[in-house]
Amino acid sequence: MLRVGLTGGLASGKTFVGRALVDLGADRGCLLIKADELGRQVQEPGGEAYDDIVREFGQEILDANGSINRRHLAAVAFHDPERLRKLNALVHPRVRDLRHKLEDEFARAHPHGIAVTEAAILIETGSYREFDRLVVAVCPPELQVERAMARDHLTREEVLDRMRQQMPLDEKVKFADYVIDTSGAKEATLAQTRAVYESLRSLNL
Repeated sequence: MLRVGLTGGLASGKTFVGRALVDLGADRGCLLIKADELGRQVQEPGGEAYDDIVREFGQEILDANGSINRRHLAAVAFHDPERLRKLNALVHPRVRDLRHKLEDEFARAHPHGIAVTEAAILIETGSYREFDRLVVAVCPPELQVERAMARDHLTREEVLDRMRQQMPLDEKVKFADYVIDTSGAKEATLAQTRAVYESLRSLNL
């Protein structure tokens, strides 16, 4: 099985590229693991990181029903690099464990398949080293801001706060085996993604 990391920055088009890769590989085995969804899972009440996060950040990050208010938590963590480091240290190891479990299950069923993990900070955490190939989705920073504001209903300052905690895209591409520019029409992004998929498939016949 081929392990592929898919990264970029906030609202750089990773999710669109990930879905396209899965569609292209539907007949031959292609799994998409979304690290952000696993991150939500481990932070849910009863999740692997829930108790530790509440202990570290306090009851004030909880909604009335006892769930972690992720927007509130982000507002606290992204303004303080040390608190963000602590949050990542609580969440990322649990996410990595779940990812490995999903990859192992997929590999047993699809030994020649492609498992794609979509995550924003694969390079920043050093996790990119765990993958056979790395794909980076890029677009201009201002387009990232516009997309994130529209998609996540964030203020411009909230978006910029989050982007400041990530490596700039022009630095991330230095680690990439493949770069997909998502700033143009969807058809152009799909054409680039198709070429990347065919190259990945040729590595894993």
